[in-house]
Amino acid sequence: MLYYLFEYLDKTLDISGTGVFQYITVRSALAFMLSLLLSTIYGKRIIQFLQRQQVGETVRELGLAGQNEKAGTPTMGGLIIIFATLVPVILFAKLHNIYIVLLTVTTLWMGTIGFIDDYIKIFKKDKKGLKGIFKVVGQVGLGLIVGSVLYFSPAVTVRQDTGKINIFRVTTENEIVQAPVEEKSTVTTIPFFKNNEFDYAELLAWTGDGYQKWAWLVFIPVVIFIITAVSNGANLTDGIDGLAAGTSAVSVLALGIFTFVSGNIIFSNYLNIMYIPNSGEMTVFIAAFVGALIGFLWYNSYPASVFMGDTGSLTIGGIIAVLAIAVRKEMLIPLLCGIFLVENLSVVLQVSYFKYTKKRFGEGRRIFLMSPLHHHYQKKGYHESKIVTRFWIVAIMLAILSIITLKLR
Repeated sequence: MLYYLFEYLDKTLDISGTGVFQYITVRSALAFMLSLLLSTIYGKRIIQFLQRQQVGETVRELGLAGQNEKAGTPTMGGLIIIFATLVPVILFAKLHNIYIVLLTVTTLWMGTIGFIDDYIKIFKKDKKGLKGIFKVVGQVGLGLIVGSVLYFSPAVTVRQDTGKINIFRVTTENEIVQAPVEEKSTVTTIPFFKNNEFDYAELLAWTGDGYQKWAWLVFIPVVIFIITAVSNGANLTDGIDGLAAGTSAVSVLALGIFTFVSGNIIFSNYLNIMYIPNSGEMTVFIAAFVGALIGFLWYNSYPASVFMGDTGSLTIGGIIAVLAIAVRKEMLIPLLCGIFLVENLSVVLQVSYFKYTKKRFGEGRRIFLMSPLHHHYQKKGYHESKIVTRFWIVAIMLAILSIITLKLR
């Protein structure tokens, strides 16, 4: 909203200094600072409100040190993250930008699913929360919306070296300067490869001529899978104080670098990467989101004063997934969100091996002392602060490795 106000003041009234709001860097910095202030200052009030409503965490008997002390700690703290993200976005972002619209819908959609799940657990006293099938339906629904918009919307284009050109301008010497065409495409990026662009439509090339128009049959299911997988991965990672928020902040910050350079024609040309028009605006959203996550850590660090609950974890996963897909870096997710991946895999391996050994030997056996993986290390006697710090370090290393794929091919 303030963006449009200052745009009017600059272009209509020509007030000196108001044009600074045209710069993504300025608006991102303001969004980050406001988000950090909102999450730290008003976060305390939200926590006090949750305490008055007796929105306390019910702790399962897991046999972990310090676990019982967490009983009664307020949950649904994801409301802090959502509030501190959306307010700066509404104030500083271009609200008509298709990517901002998608990210706002994702935040509200996944936040609502998580809120319903937490509500059932707390007020209905049902530890299972929202039935898994309804969660999946919600995630698939969001995937359909995001996939359809990214595929069909004329506002979502890319500029790549396709051999097609259009007239950019004619110089005084009558020289025609030409530039690549912005076009609809299902092209994505394969990390670590020199010729690293892959078109999902190519998977349908065997069907014959005109296969490109059926690319949505591949693209949309891929989007659904990624959103479901990443949101569930974030949900599993939210197990000990500060783990999910800290690792997510690192991953989102790395995605912020990708969105900034991909949405800037100068940087994208220099780095020889795909230019995605209007995607740079996502940097404002990312700045607000990172500020909200860091501010939330003020209260979520050990010993936590509040837990994010599914309200926060599902929202975080959904946002990260949509950001990666929008900036055509979804194939980097296993590396960039490596913590989410190993947490997911630890649960899948644990359950699968237990069922297999029970069927074969009549007794279920385990690979880990407990899953997800962070509980395995708790069982081994590591303090949760040490576990969280080391997971953060790994997340930083993975983020740096992801960023250098811009040139490491």
